[in-house]
Amino acid sequence: MDRLPNSKHFDSTFKDLRELELFQAMSGENFERLMQGAYLQTFPPQVDLIAEGERSDFLHIVLAGSVELYAQWNNRETSMATVRPTSTFILAATVKDAPNLMSARTLEKSRIVLIPSPDIRAVFDLDCGFARAVVQELAQCYRSVIKNTKDLKFRTSIERLANYLLREQKRQNGQAQFTLPFDKKRLASLLAMRPENLSRAFRQLQDFGVQTQGARVEIQHQADLEALAKPSPLIDDPAS
Repeated sequence: MDRLPNSKHFDSTFKDLRELELFQAMSGENFERLMQGAYLQTFPPQVDLIAEGERSDFLHIVLAGSVELYAQWNNRETSMATVRPTSTFILAATVKDAPNLMSARTLEKSRIVLIPSPDIRAVFDLDCGFARAVVQELAQCYRSVIKNTKDLKFRTSIERLANYLLREQKRQNGQAQFTLPFDKKRLASLLAMRPENLSRAFRQLQDFGVQTQGARVEIQHQADLEALAKPSPLIDDPAS
């Protein structure tokens, strides 16, 4: 791994990190203190970054690519979330100095900044602006967990898939045609479905104007799909 100040990408990386809400309100001195211990690393796809149950050594910040958060229990594995630029993961475990509740691996070639967890905790105690930003980010993560729980408990499998497609369509600039960001096996896991149930749900969505070919999705009848999905900002809006 390259120390961040010695990286040829340092100037742009430093600027990108400083613009994150997590670091905007903190003092320049404390931000530089964090950066002095930080590393910048490029990882190939399918590399394990952290392991469930282990202590958090670093706060991870995804600058490019994407990372899957997943969990395992009793010989089962499920996908929990996808982390995309520019955002952090394992902040709670870092702040609490607690075991990771999830594992993480790259889904594609990814550039990631790693900041030592002891440095995060030390600056948290020193910098009120940074501490408030940490609380804000953890609060947003908590709200995301509540939304995901409501999605799982209130909605049928076809409703979960319909709302996922609407969210993904919005993330990809609202186009009628877009590409799923990962394979359908992982999508089924993310939506708490079996692969065969996901296939059945896609077939059912044909009646609502959804056509698929491999990873390619086309929403031909937007109003029909929205009428089925009934998207709610209290479940589907990541900013609320």
